[in-house]
Amino acid sequence: MIPNLDSQIGITVYSTTFSGIGGKIRVDPEDFHVNEIISEKAKNSISDQQGYAVYKLKKKKIDTNHALSSIFRKKGIRLKSLGLKDASAITEQFVCSGNKGKAIENFSTEKYSLEKIGYVKKPLSKKDMIANHFKIKISECSNELSSFTEFHKILNFYGYQRFGSKRPVTHLIGKAILQRDFKKAVELILSFTSSYDSKENTEIREKLSDKANYEQYFDQVPNQMDVERIVLKEMIEHDDPISAIRAIPLALRRFYIQAYQSFIFNQSLSLSFLDGENLFEAQSSDVCFDFHGIIGKYVQGLDQRLALPFVGYSYYKKTRFDYQITKILKQEEITPKDFFIKEMQEVSSEGGFRQAAIHCFDYSSHENTVEFSLSRGMFATILLREIMKPEDPVIAGF
Repeated sequence: MIPNLDSQIGITVYSTTFSGIGGKIRVDPEDFHVNEIISEKAKNSISDQQGYAVYKLKKKKIDTNHALSSIFRKKGIRLKSLGLKDASAITEQFVCSGNKGKAIENFSTEKYSLEKIGYVKKPLSKKDMIANHFKIKISECSNELSSFTEFHKILNFYGYQRFGSKRPVTHLIGKAILQRDFKKAVELILSFTSSYDSKENTEIREKLSDKANYEQYFDQVPNQMDVERIVLKEMIEHDDPISAIRAIPLALRRFYIQAYQSFIFNQSLSLSFLDGENLFEAQSSDVCFDFHGIIGKYVQGLDQRLALPFVGYSYYKKTRFDYQITKILKQEEITPKDFFIKEMQEVSSEGGFRQAAIHCFDYSSHENTVEFSLSRGMFATILLREIMKPEDPVIAGF
């Protein structure tokens, strides 16, 4: 049985035959460790010679953005990360200064520590981070973990975090923007409820489903609902859905569109799998990524990984997945052209390609702990979903 939450985000299949061990993850932050892996070239470029300072940021119970904001407040230094790590794990990652100069002293707070590891001639970028290594304890599970061997047969779905986890709404907001229904996008941001949300949040959202209540309940909207407060303020002052959406930070508006593209991608992968397409081996005329992440046509004998279109306004039709993708777009009443948004050009997206299968390496398990590495942009929760087959991903800690 596929959980309802999975279906909501476009995942309607399991690609492994394993029956699942159940259980829970993240019972304690110590149960979930993530370490970034950077390329050999990047590692070798770190030296004692002056330049841009590189640090190792270790943290728990705080996400990357909040940790970097705290460092800026305390030390006045802006650092860039190579990837984002969430709060419900113990994580180690590389961060780099954007300016040349003397490094700050190592320091720590109860949630994070910062340790200087050297300097580089040019700042490290996202491309230098090639993978993440995970070590995860699964509590309250059956003792069948050692029988799981299908880690090479896992589809590269976008995970729950991409869609808002407990409140899977980001892709729906993205779709409303693509359909130029800005009024609906505002309504979804303010009043979309989920059975997993807290009672207080649900109550306030139910009140906000009526526009007449906006002003009356503005002060009751908690500070952590920061996006909702931005949108509400704009609606109260100007009653203009486009300007209310525009008031949201650009990165988050783009994220809504990407979340909808991710939903289409998850559906495309699910439907292609159900239709019997081979998603684990590339065939002639397929589009593939090579070992360096460069995209190109399939060449026999080369080490290449199959890619599926990530739909945008430059959607490439000539793949064996066009049948499934066209069918999904028709159902969704969306066309590739819709991803060019005249009314809000800054969030338009041309699309691209994404690998069809997860690239998992260094896999091992011991009792109820599993360790593995995944290439950048792949979700550990998607691999864990195949191992655990949870009845309810939220209760299972996803």
